[in-house]
Amino acid sequence: MEKVVSYINSHRDNYVEELKEFLKIPSISTLAENKPDMKTAAEFVAGKLRSAGMQNVKIIETKGHPLIYADWLNAPGKPTVLIYGHYDVQPVDPINLWDSPPFEPTIKDGKIYARGATDDKGQMYMHIKTVEAFMKTEGTLPLNVKFIIEGEEEIGSGNLEEFVNKNQELLKCNAVLISDTSLYGPGIPTLTYGLRGLCYMEVEVTGPNRDLHSGTFGGGVDNPINVLAEMISKLKDNNGKIKIPGFYKDVVNLTKKERDNFKTLPFSEKKYARELGVKELKGEKGYSTLERIWARPTLDCNGIIGGFTGDGAKTVLPSKAKAKISMRLVPNQDPKKIAKLFKSFINKIAPKTVKLNMKDLHGAYPIATSLDDSATIAAANALSKVFGKKTVFMREGGSIPIVVTFAKKLKASPVLMGMGLDSENLHSPNEHFNLNHFHLGILTSAYFLNEYSG
Repeated sequence: MEKVVSYINSHRDNYVEELKEFLKIPSISTLAENKPDMKTAAEFVAGKLRSAGMQNVKIIETKGHPLIYADWLNAPGKPTVLIYGHYDVQPVDPINLWDSPPFEPTIKDGKIYARGATDDKGQMYMHIKTVEAFMKTEGTLPLNVKFIIEGEEEIGSGNLEEFVNKNQELLKCNAVLISDTSLYGPGIPTLTYGLRGLCYMEVEVTGPNRDLHSGTFGGGVDNPINVLAEMISKLKDNNGKIKIPGFYKDVVNLTKKERDNFKTLPFSEKKYARELGVKELKGEKGYSTLERIWARPTLDCNGIIGGFTGDGAKTVLPSKAKAKISMRLVPNQDPKKIAKLFKSFINKIAPKTVKLNMKDLHGAYPIATSLDDSATIAAANALSKVFGKKTVFMREGGSIPIVVTFAKKLKASPVLMGMGLDSENLHSPNEHFNLNHFHLGILTSAYFLNEYSG
């Protein structure tokens, strides 16, 4: 590894200059006017993969934005790693809140500011540079490597999902390496080994056939907003427990090893509350805050619509009220099964004074990788060697559906080895990426390929 590490260290400034060029491309996947830029970004990635020494580099057209595939399969008997990332970025609005233009990369205090810096151009680009370092110094890789890079992560990865389903043999691998997550804190080597799933529902309550005058009709018919509020209040008890029958039946509880690991992480409930602007925290009784947000299922009302919400007064008794309700799920909960349980319970608690209409808005499966998985162990060892500290393990409260697709369809172990920070304004103005973490990420990627090859 000495030659590879020396090469990476000596090319540190070059990598930053290349990243700047990548970040200048306004590859906003959701905006039609940026479609030519999406093609430019795809061509940039494909060109860098070729110059790094990857083979069979292809830009694959889809119904939306292109995918990029590449491979190097000249290590018989060795494992195969599929490296995933995305070149598309979020819109930049509101532009007036940026301190520097979002597509003119600016370095300040050891951080590079630009849209896509941490999500995900900077993190994805680390792995291309790792491959290049091996090929330039050793002329070979320690194992087999494939890349699949998409341009639609920020709009749902629909075409990638379809591509994976139809090309399982092409993408066949032992592990999927993904850097689109965060470190627990600055300089703390971190592996994310679990993601929550999602069951997202919409409930519409209809009462009278039109909006009514609350003075003339109030007290004579049920108010859909009142009914909906009462129904929502019955979904959880005072201890934060979800009251839907069967909801917890398939939940895989945390092991003692996992709970002990969470306790070792530096975390202050008082600081966490203060940063969020609340006086105290609240959640399911019997669990710590980290356990609640990473590894326990939840139910939250995300929005309520109904009646008059404009300025001033309008004494209306509304005909309809609507709520959007999300449930974050943990292994082994099935979003389709949870949706059925939810609908059954809502139907049971709804009064006969109203009519119900429910919609499934979105679903995603949860996932957790064993801490004893060989790819996880290799990644933890790589992180520890580069950062000089023991690797910590965390789960993520959100969902990344494509990770579950890779794991299920390819029967491969996900390795979520992110180098970003939650404080780096991803999806917000002044997005940035710590350049030291960028450099450490290239080194860690190299050590992971070497560790996993054994």
